[in-house]
Amino acid sequence: MRYAAGPFLLLSLCSAPLCGQGTRSVPTPTPIPSAPRTIPQPNSTAQTRTLPPIRLEEEWTTALVKRDTRTFDRLLASNFVYAEDASVMSRSDVIRSVTGSDRVESARNEGMRLHDFGDVHVITGVLHLKGRGRQGPFDRRYQFTDTWQRRNGRWQIIAAQDYLIPK
Repeated sequence: MRYAAGPFLLLSLCSAPLCGQGTRSVPTPTPIPSAPRTIPQPNSTAQTRTLPPIRLEEEWTTALVKRDTRTFDRLLASNFVYAEDASVMSRSDVIRSVTGSDRVESARNEGMRLHDFGDVHVITGVLHLKGRGRQGPFDRRYQFTDTWQRRNGRWQIIAAQDYLIPK
């Protein structure tokens, strides 16, 4: 009898921790809510505000052909500065020149490269223009550097420099 109680006691002592574990529940992790994804709606104004500068460069070339001063008014920052070869022009000078004597018939960007600095993007490339001016037809290529800055949620060009590539 003495030995018969020993195994029962040993069994009850060993199974006590197991019974206690069976009654405890393991806490389940609370899922962290994720931020809702917004899907942009087709709104031309909203899309223009969020277009990256490399796409806005295409708006620039289209505006040159169409002589669209409104596009330049929207794209150029209020303190925009432009340098071409040895001359420097203000924002208003550039907008005025869009409707000047030269008539751009085709404009396209070539070899553009984006240099991303966060809220500032620098884009380099070649602008190829064909058209007519006071001295007849022209076919010009400009090496350009354009500096864009995100301001109040939209991209604007703050500085540009063009260099006429000799033929």
